[in-house]
Amino acid sequence: MDLMNIFDYTLVHATIRATTPILFAALAAVITQQADIINIGTEGIMLMGAFVAVCVSFFTGSWLVAIFAAMIAGVVFSLIMAVAHIKYNADICAIGTAINLLAVALTRFLLKQFLGASGTFHDPKIVGIPKVHFDFLTSNKYLNSLFNDYSILEIFGIIAVIIFAFLLYRTVWGLRLRATGKFSLATETAGINIVAMKYQVMIISGVLGGLAGAHLSIGYSQLFTENMTNGRGFMGVAAMFFGNANPIFSWIGCTLFGLIDSIGARLQSYGWPSQFVLMLPYVITILVLTISMIHKKRREIKIKSSLNKTEE
Repeated sequence: MDLMNIFDYTLVHATIRATTPILFAALAAVITQQADIINIGTEGIMLMGAFVAVCVSFFTGSWLVAIFAAMIAGVVFSLIMAVAHIKYNADICAIGTAINLLAVALTRFLLKQFLGASGTFHDPKIVGIPKVHFDFLTSNKYLNSLFNDYSILEIFGIIAVIIFAFLLYRTVWGLRLRATGKFSLATETAGINIVAMKYQVMIISGVLGGLAGAHLSIGYSQLFTENMTNGRGFMGVAAMFFGNANPIFSWIGCTLFGLIDSIGARLQSYGWPSQFVLMLPYVITILVLTISMIHKKRREIKIKSSLNKTEE
């Protein structure tokens, strides 16, 4: 096995491509975590967004309409979670798990009813998200691979990281949101409507989850397969914990997942067992969560130790 064929310059493009759906899922988890809501349902929202994007693209022939439809589907599912959790005080992990199970069953049913397929649906009528291409870069294979043929959502994903980092840490809205998650009682006493803030972030989370699914089905590929998210929503949540709900650091975690996914696909072409390759992202997810929890625990111990010294 030639390692140079695995770790070559084309790995950058492959990594960004694989990272994007996980990145949108991570941002969806980041924005809700700031309001102290763990969005476990990101996986289900992604899956529903992926199906709706393929279905709408197939029937309308418009990738743009398909993206908007996927975002609407994501918002509908996120609002179901929001109402159950915020209004009726349902456990967010329980309702998130229910959303994930509902999405698996519902997409399987709708795939059969609307598209007449089982398992996988692929058709030339599905219009994918266009890619950005610069003709003047094609003469150089390195520049062509590094900067050409990125999906619009792959570019927007990187921009979205910067936008959310700015919103969370440089705006009044971001300050109020972070206060809602950390000091909800004090925030409410200050006259801020924390219920409205939580609904806002759940809607934004639904939009991002829908985008994640749309990229997966009509950006990353142009088909729909049952349960095609394959744990990417959970990877996004893991990346959120890795980055401590910070968009920039969470992006780093997503890139790690995307890198492992891309390397795994290349290892499989060299005869590595498919079971081992498919296992890699989940092993990395467990490692990332373990490291994140250890880091969080050490930080809490350090803070408690500092407070004790101050009291003394």
